[in-house]
Amino acid sequence: MNQAGVKATSKPEVQAKLQALFWDYDFDSLTWANDRDLIIGRVLAYGDWETVSWLWRQVGEGELRSWIERHQGRGLDDRKLRFWELILGLSHRQVNAWMSSPGRRLWERRNRP
Repeated sequence: MNQAGVKATSKPEVQAKLQALFWDYDFDSLTWANDRDLIIGRVLAYGDWETVSWLWRQVGEGELRSWIERHQGRGLDDRKLRFWELILGLSHRQVNAWMSSPGRRLWERRNRP
């Protein structure tokens, strides 16, 4: 993967989908060198199958696993975190602990009465 912007690493149809995920950033200025963590998180949390597949090809299974473990699943809703638990073979016990942490429960319920 090059250190250029995200745009340089993807096909035009994927670029459009990626750009939509970063509506609050100057997409053309995003680079792997400076924004890798942000890019991985946004795509895992909000990307469709095509953008997630693109990300997988860019960084590989090991880096996806590492990102999720480092962030303890933060930023991913319960359903997506369970999906990645199965796909990446994450520890079920560890994922349960992340999901039951008090901070996550507060965040997940922020819009519920």
